[in-house]
Amino acid sequence: MEQLKPSPPNSTPLTPLSFLERAANIYGDAASVVYNDVTFTWSETHLRCLRLASSIVSFGIRRGEVVSVLAPNVPAMYELHFAVPMAGAVLNTINIRLDARTVSVLLRHGESKLMFVDSQYRDLAIEALSLFPPDSPRPALVLIADREFPAERSGGEFVETYEGMVEKGDPNFKWIRPISEYDPIVLNYTSGTTSAPKGVVHCHRGIFVISLDSLMEWSVPKKPVYLWTLPMFHANGWSFPWGMAAVGGTNICCRKVDAANIYSDIRNHNVTHLCGAPVVLNMLTNSGDGKPLPRPVQILTSGAPPPSAVLLRTESLGFVVSHGYGLTETAGIAVSCSWKDKWNKLPATERARLKARQGLRTLGMAEMDVVDPETGASVKRDGSTLGEVVLRGGSVMLGYLKDPEGTAKSMRPDGWFYTGDVGVMHPDGYLEIKDRSKDVIISGGENLSSVEVESVLYTHPAVNEAAVVAKPDEFWGETPCAFVSLKPHIKEKPKDTDIIEFCRAKLPHYMVPKTVVFKEELPKTSTGKILKFVLRKMAKSMPATSTFSRL
Repeated sequence: MEQLKPSPPNSTPLTPLSFLERAANIYGDAASVVYNDVTFTWSETHLRCLRLASSIVSFGIRRGEVVSVLAPNVPAMYELHFAVPMAGAVLNTINIRLDARTVSVLLRHGESKLMFVDSQYRDLAIEALSLFPPDSPRPALVLIADREFPAERSGGEFVETYEGMVEKGDPNFKWIRPISEYDPIVLNYTSGTTSAPKGVVHCHRGIFVISLDSLMEWSVPKKPVYLWTLPMFHANGWSFPWGMAAVGGTNICCRKVDAANIYSDIRNHNVTHLCGAPVVLNMLTNSGDGKPLPRPVQILTSGAPPPSAVLLRTESLGFVVSHGYGLTETAGIAVSCSWKDKWNKLPATERARLKARQGLRTLGMAEMDVVDPETGASVKRDGSTLGEVVLRGGSVMLGYLKDPEGTAKSMRPDGWFYTGDVGVMHPDGYLEIKDRSKDVIISGGENLSSVEVESVLYTHPAVNEAAVVAKPDEFWGETPCAFVSLKPHIKEKPKDTDIIEFCRAKLPHYMVPKTVVFKEELPKTSTGKILKFVLRKMAKSMPATSTFSRL
């Protein structure tokens, strides 16, 4: 047997792009994408992606180069998840909530050669490019037109329209397969960082594994109706754009996500599945129209640990909640609270408490543990001993783009990926996240760095010291809370609203502190280090807010 080796017939590189061609054959006449009054079939989506990939190549985009997208959950955003890598390029979806300065930094860091821009975000894209240094190459812009946000391809900023590229493309284009299944397929930035962007790179194999793994773990049947409440720019929608092609699902796209639209889409399209951070669950429970769901709807949630009370309220409306844990670095759900039949006999409050745990590794993740970050030794499985969550498996990233130090720090010689998240392991082997790494706040499913917010606060002329921690929020899960001490002898002391407005002018809105607490002096250790855990306790003891708007 040792003479039998890998050969071309048995070692074709795995890629999720193959799902689309198969979907066109099996589900050709079935609806693939629905958006307002537009419906495409899987045959049409396959053909449109081939044409678009052909046009991308005709623009001179070469294998391995980055193509960016700035768009909400519209059909073009879905199609580009296939068309860009079918052209041999690497897809980079950009968070539409970022400011122009941050978008500019990310585009330069990824060396994007081409950017597709939804018409609603036309001005953001143009401003971002205007911030490029004069000698820095800029990506060419392609306009994704939408009747709701009309915008002309004028002034020379845009070289083509999206539909123009589809029309001009070759329907017989032979899409570019990866040479190795470890070839990069996507580049995702973990947060709105500016000074040191963390660009997560995933390969074809990893996305193939996580796409099928997530379908299996969530027990997704063939031909589901999937509502896109989860942004596709957020870790590629946890890899479900490719997963829906694998099962011939119908993708219901929506530009604006709010409770009214979700309930309307559920009833109008017979939605069976949707994903979202706990903020979406809370939104649904607080904004329901009072009518029971016509049939159960499956919700997969991940992000900040969902409060058991929110899970209980959500399921009382007729939703069936599945809870998992993942990171941008794992391309989706890597740990899932796999449900046991015996738990169905427990009281509702106890079921919700168990479901709030993150759970066990999925089938596609080889191993998961909670360890002492210094020694690497497993912590006790007692549900109380804290440690760092570590993972190893097929969907773990290749690494951080242009950041060998950051890659080496998280992917260590002991063979584990260190997540930076703090958790405990229960006696039954189920993981429960207790806290995020000290500098990360999860607000509405978005990771933001407290250090970056602090750096802006320190630029305020009246601020002496600043520390930012997470504060519970009934709507967003967590929001930034700033503790500030002022410089002595300040003639005119700023109000909390002054500090917030100062940050608003310098940060993306979702990163702006929603609460500012003035203190004469911040608590410190004997060596002068600010005691953030003390501030976290103070923030958690404050009444939970219900912040519905970030604008």
